[in-house]
Amino acid sequence: MELFDIVDINGVPTGETVERSEAHAKDILHRTAHVWVVRMKGGRPQVLLQKRAAGKESFPGCYDTSSAGHIHAGDEPLDSALREFGEELGIKASEADLSFAGTFHTHYEKTFYTQPFRDNEITFVYVYDKPVDIDSLTLQADEVESVRWFDVDFVKEMIGPPRDEKFCVPADGFGLVLEWLGRTGSPDKR
Repeated sequence: MELFDIVDINGVPTGETVERSEAHAKDILHRTAHVWVVRMKGGRPQVLLQKRAAGKESFPGCYDTSSAGHIHAGDEPLDSALREFGEELGIKASEADLSFAGTFHTHYEKTFYTQPFRDNEITFVYVYDKPVDIDSLTLQADEVESVRWFDVDFVKEMIGPPRDEKFCVPADGFGLVLEWLGRTGSPDKR
């Protein structure tokens, strides 16, 4: 059983916990951690997106954040980000390898497999800009079908109205990555 901390709108735990299925069934605010892998290629910024496994309970087969996962009850966002990054992509990063880009709130209801799915999350966003060879990654088969590099401008176009349904990239999270790139400059010049 996966337990999550119930949190306030700032992502601060309230002291109560909830089981994963209940959090999604009852629209209860909880936390997630996302890691975005970025690089420069031909002078253009790119992001690594994962194609979600076909069996995922939400957005199966869609391109999404490089690595993402729920924060378990009692865990800290950075620790969860590192754990998910290692599990989903096989990248063993350290705390110093991730840069905090900010948080955003996601709240929606959609239907997958004829069942309602509610998501109400505060997401902690991190950026990883070390070199990544996608051919040497160890993907978690039940979570990630494949990974692929995309130019930032292309992703911006795919998630803008009208959204291409093959991309479930969260626009607010992507926006934080763009802000981070604007503040820090290109990854290969630091």
